[in-house]
Amino acid sequence: MVQMKTKKDLLIPFSWGERRPVFLERFFYIPKKYEEHAKIERLDWETLFGNDRPVYLELCSGNGQWIGEKAKAHPEVNWAAVELRFDRARKIWLKAFRESIPNLYVICGEAATFLQWYAAKASVTQAFVNFPDPWPKLRHAKHRLIQAPFLEELAEVVQGGGRATFATDDEPYRDQMVRELSLVSSWKPVFDTPYYRSDWASYGDSFFASLWKGKGRNLYYMQYENGT
Repeated sequence: MVQMKTKKDLLIPFSWGERRPVFLERFFYIPKKYEEHAKIERLDWETLFGNDRPVYLELCSGNGQWIGEKAKAHPEVNWAAVELRFDRARKIWLKAFRESIPNLYVICGEAATFLQWYAAKASVTQAFVNFPDPWPKLRHAKHRLIQAPFLEELAEVVQGGGRATFATDDEPYRDQMVRELSLVSSWKPVFDTPYYRSDWASYGDSFFASLWKGKGRNLYYMQYENGT
């Protein structure tokens, strides 16, 4: 039976001053501006999902359209969505219950922080980063997620032989992704030069993919294998 949930069923149970990481029902919350991450052990996916199926991780999940459809299509895989904004993360959580997707778990927190402190090493089979904020102004480019330190952390979390896929509509960010990935020896490109493709109809749709395609923009996909 479908468990009917509303927004009121997912509330952070403490004040800002008392903030801390907390496990709720199929939801893990990592507060902003919190520094004591080492107090929490790294996540045990088998405990969270109740099985030992492969884990596929999406970072920057937005409202969960892409990962929700993937999780429904592939029940043999455990899917974990990481989204910074609480309102969006809660939408994914509501989707998981309202659409009966038991193999979907939600983490609300900053992607780099999650990888560095909470994701178990070599525990993820595939990772996906879909349309991260491009920070289009040149002076803001330093804030982009896809940079070598982040990619090194990702290589620690993805199993050897596992893959990471990146999607963007932003050409400068696309080029930066390829450049930063070339700096991390663990990541080997799956696609031939120029190491991206734009014709991946079966990849799946999302809010941002639909938005940018509707505006006539090209989408770019990069996939790399962890050769660690």
